[in-house]
Amino acid sequence: MRVIAGEFRSRKLASIPGNATRPTPDRLRETLFDILTPRIEGATFLDAYAGTGAVGIEALSRGARHAFFLEKNRAALETIRQNVAALKLEPRATVVAGPVLLTIARYRVGIVFLDPPYDSEREYAAVLEALSATPPELTVVQHSVRLGLPEEQGALRRTRMVKQGDNALSFYMA
Repeated sequence: MRVIAGEFRSRKLASIPGNATRPTPDRLRETLFDILTPRIEGATFLDAYAGTGAVGIEALSRGARHAFFLEKNRAALETIRQNVAALKLEPRATVVAGPVLLTIARYRVGIVFLDPPYDSEREYAAVLEALSATPPELTVVQHSVRLGLPEEQGALRRTRMVKQGDNALSFYMA
């Protein structure tokens, strides 16, 4: 896995062996950030279910001011810390250990990226519900094309959906 563009372009990132996490494919990450380009410079970014931290690190590489990485898996947390340290991003990155549902409400950011495990369908609805109480400017959810997410969740309204292979990105705004 590598950083696609920006300050850390082509830098390799450590990954996690096994299938405890599901990395966002490079091509999908590129599509995501092509869409986010007008919003990313100076933004605060939250990478929920961060895995290796690749999406949040990509945001920092492309000019985000700060990124929060939420993750509960111990191996993933160590990998995120390793990747952040390797790129000397510690001043611009906050790694948060614990379940996303218990930690996400603590952080007010401009852009939230959610990528819960595909087999945890209830997690999608629960996190969207938690975010709808005080919605960020933009919430992006990576999900299976077979999972039907709501068009609206509280104050959040889906404004766009992009499909790529078995993956989809749903964009929600308040």
